[in-house]
Amino acid sequence: MENDRRKFLKSIAGLSGLAATGLPGFASAASEAVAEVKNIRLSKNTGYVRLVFDLDKKANYSVFTLHDPERVVLDIKKAKMPHGLVDLVQADSLIRSIRSGVRNDEDLRVVFDLNEKVTPRSFLLAPSANSEHRLVLDLHDNNRPSTVKKSEQRDVIIAIDAGHGGKDPGASGRSGTLEKTITLQIAKRLEKDINKQRGMKAVLIRKNDRFLHLRDRIDKARENHADMMISLHADSFPDPRARGSSIYALSVDGASSETARLLADKENASDLLFGDVDLVVEDQMVKEVLFDLSLTGTIESSLDIGNEILSQIKTVNRVHKKKVQQAGFAVLKAPNIPSVLIETAFISNPREEKNLRAASHQQKVASAITRGVASYFQRKAPPGTWLAENENRSS
Repeated sequence: MENDRRKFLKSIAGLSGLAATGLPGFASAASEAVAEVKNIRLSKNTGYVRLVFDLDKKANYSVFTLHDPERVVLDIKKAKMPHGLVDLVQADSLIRSIRSGVRNDEDLRVVFDLNEKVTPRSFLLAPSANSEHRLVLDLHDNNRPSTVKKSEQRDVIIAIDAGHGGKDPGASGRSGTLEKTITLQIAKRLEKDINKQRGMKAVLIRKNDRFLHLRDRIDKARENHADMMISLHADSFPDPRARGSSIYALSVDGASSETARLLADKENASDLLFGDVDLVVEDQMVKEVLFDLSLTGTIESSLDIGNEILSQIKTVNRVHKKKVQQAGFAVLKAPNIPSVLIETAFISNPREEKNLRAASHQQKVASAITRGVASYFQRKAPPGTWLAENENRSS
C-alpha cells in the first residue's frame, strides 16, 4: 500500500525544473551496463505532450518517425523495462496507444501510435543529488503550434510573503524595531518594483499586520498560481555583531549548516507557539511529497533563483553566507513552487537595524531582489508566459 502511495505521489509530482527545449537525436555513449526504465510520466502542454522516462543509469538512444499510420519509435540501447509499465501511461488525444518490446535481444523499443503527425524532440537530463537519469521525449503536434497567442500570454506570478505578523512579531531590535513591521514594508516595496516589470506580477501573501499560519501562506501562493515564492525575514542573534544577508532554499534531507538548522527551528516555531496543532502531522505528509517533488527539480530551481538574488543582494548589503543555504523551513514547502527565504539583515545588529528602518535602504533591498528575480525568469520563464514568448523571439 505504501509503495502504491509513493508511486502515486511520484506520478503527480509534475515536471517543474525540466527544460522545455532540447536537441533531438542521439545521446552520448553509455556504459555497457543495462539501464532500466523505472517509471514513465506524461504531461500535457500547449502544443505538445511530454513523456519522461526515469532511468537508473545513462543510456544511448534514438528517435525516429514512421508514417501511414503515424508512429514515433524510441529505441533505448541496452535497456529493459518492467512488463506492463507502458500500460500505466494513460493515452492522450494525440497518442492512441503505446507499445513496447525487446529488440536485438538487449535493446528496448517503445512505439507510440499517434492520431496525428508530430515532430519529436528529445534530450537527456543528468541526475541531481536526489534524482536519477531522465530521458525526455516531447511530441509536438504539427496541427497545434506551441506558440501562444498574444492575448493568451500570462504574467509570471511571484508570491511575496512578509514573515510573521499579528500576534507573532518575530524578532526585535534594540531600538524596538519589530521584524513583522520591516518585512511588510519591504514586501510592499518589492511588490511595486516587480509590478513595474513587463510580464511579471506580484501577489502579497499578507497586506497588513495579521497572523497567518505557515500552511495558510503556502495555500495562498498556490491559490494565486504562483510561479515562485519569496519569504522575507530579518534575522536575529544573541551576539549583536552578527550581520549580513542570507538566502535559504529548502533541504529535504536536512540543513546545510548548524546555523541553518537553528534558524529553521526558530522560524517554524511560530506556528507551534500560536496554535497550529496539526503542523507536525502535516509536515510529515508534506515531507513525503517533497521527496518526490525534489526529483523534478523544484529544489534545484529554488537554489538557482537564490543564487540570482544573492548576486544582487551583495551589491547593497554585506552577505552573512556567500552561498545559498538549505534548511527545513516550513514556509518553503510549497509543492511545485520554487521558493526562497531571505533574511534581509540582522535586526539584532544596531547598524543593520537602523538600515532596515530607512526607506532608502528598504528600496535598495527590494530593487536588488527584483533584479535577481528578473534575471532568473529571463532564462527560465514558464511556458505560456509573456516572458517565455519574448525570450523565444529574441533567441
